[in-house]
This record gives sequence, structure tokens and C-alpha cells, in this order.
Amino acid sequence: MPLVTWDHVHLRSPDPEATAAWLENILGGVIIRAPGRIDVKLGGANVFIAPVTPGDGVHTPPATPYQGLDHFGLTVKDIDAVAAEIKAKGVEFTREPTTIRPGVRICFIRGPQGISIELLERDQKYA
Repeated sequence: MPLVTWDHVHLRSPDPEATAAWLENILGGVIIRAPGRIDVKLGGANVFIAPVTPGDGVHTPPATPYQGLDHFGLTVKDIDAVAAEIKAKGVEFTREPTTIRPGVRICFIRGPQGISIELLERDQKYA
């Protein structure tokens, strides 16, 4: 089997600056600018944000859930405090914090362009 590691997640946005700012302001990402592009370092991963322009053939975002890539998940510490903090910033929750099985608590938020993002905490305090 090949040995693989994560390199990046690639997003498309009609407003890459606003998408990057959201990832920075809501999830603590670090914006990295280069000529002709804007990326965000988020939780150790690279998020590349490509611009969407009229007539470029990019489809509108589907409503979730749908087949294919459903969401991406980010681990947090003290999920209830994180949820309260980002809710105060006006973030839409599609699933409030819930313990889904012993030791795992999750919530889902809606990001720019309808991106579904899972926040999760693995801790035995939720057992």
C-alpha cells in the first residue's frame, strides 16, 4: 500500500478574501498570501481557496447532505465553550453540540458557500 499524508483541502469561493477571513475569525486559521492566491493554515492543514467567477463553469454549492464529500472535521478542546464562542459570532449551527457515543461530542456548523464543518472533541468526560 502507498504511504499517504494530507497536503491540502481545496475550496472554491466567489469571495476568497471573505472565506479566508471567516476561517481566520471563526476557527483561528492563519491567512497566507501569495501572488494570485490566498491560503489558510488551519489545524496543521493547508486550505487553498480558489476564486469563482461568472462563466467559469463552477456549479453552485449543493444542499447538504449529498453524495461525495460531505464535510470536514476539526478537533477542538472544550467543544461547548468553542460552540458558545462561535455562536456569539453569528455562526449557523446545523447540529448543536451532542454526545454521539461515549467519549465523543460533536457539532456541525455552516461555513462559507454552505460548507459543512464538524467540530469534535474526544474525551472520556463524555462517557
